[in-house]
Amino acid sequence: MNCWMFPGQPMRHEYLFPEQHGEQIGTLARSVTGFNPLSCQESDVTLSEHVRLQIYGTAVSLCRARELRAVGQNPDLIIEHSMGIYPALAVCGSISEQDALAMTARVGVVLTEAFSGLRYALGCLVGLAEEPARSAAARHGVYLANYNTSRHFLLAGEHAAVMAALEACSAAGAFSVSLFECDAPLHTPDMAEAAAELRKIFDDYHYAEPAVPLLEHISQKHLAAVDIPVFLLDELLHPVWWQRSYQAARSLGCTVFSEVGAGDALKKFNRWIDSEGAP
Repeated sequence: MNCWMFPGQPMRHEYLFPEQHGEQIGTLARSVTGFNPLSCQESDVTLSEHVRLQIYGTAVSLCRARELRAVGQNPDLIIEHSMGIYPALAVCGSISEQDALAMTARVGVVLTEAFSGLRYALGCLVGLAEEPARSAAARHGVYLANYNTSRHFLLAGEHAAVMAALEACSAAGAFSVSLFECDAPLHTPDMAEAAAELRKIFDDYHYAEPAVPLLEHISQKHLAAVDIPVFLLDELLHPVWWQRSYQAARSLGCTVFSEVGAGDALKKFNRWIDSEGAP
């Protein structure tokens, strides 16, 4: 079985769009978001760099999916990480490409506005086990937002607190820590502050039943159309459990995994998980 994996927000604009699909997706993105992901200089609106990267990430995933289908490849199962849910919904046929791009932008703008009063950050933590990582996060008032492997996590919260938690993790034995600015405390309970506005966005769209089975990243259940708007809000309030999602896909019979987006972070996580004897 072939599994397509949709990553979340990329860190950089570094993917080279193919001419045909890239131009089409770029034109569509600009028409619905005001931003052309093919050229960071082309924007009809003022957006934060993080929202631009989110639109860019969705556009890359949509473009990669078109490329794969153009050469006869199709998924038997789709799994997603963080904001990869938006292009994943389009590729499984639940929403249109246009709606995926619009939803990405609308969510990003709401989060930028809702959390503009404070500085937020994501902290990447490698080499420390879950319990000491969770303990360090709790002591400093931040959260584990991504469980990518047994020793690769993202922290989320206020900038200074994430920095302090990373320092504690480093002292506890983490062999790599890094800090990234972000617009909001993604995948944490603090996102409840924006829940009402986010719910309005997700209720604006019609969701068809996925034509390809779509596994969500909280409890690894198949999403039905009725579940989707609820999950779209829940996933911003809860952590991403990537290791569990990958293991679930493997247990369902998937043997070929294609990363449908910018970069290869998910493939790297999978190799790490496999090296530890995941099923």
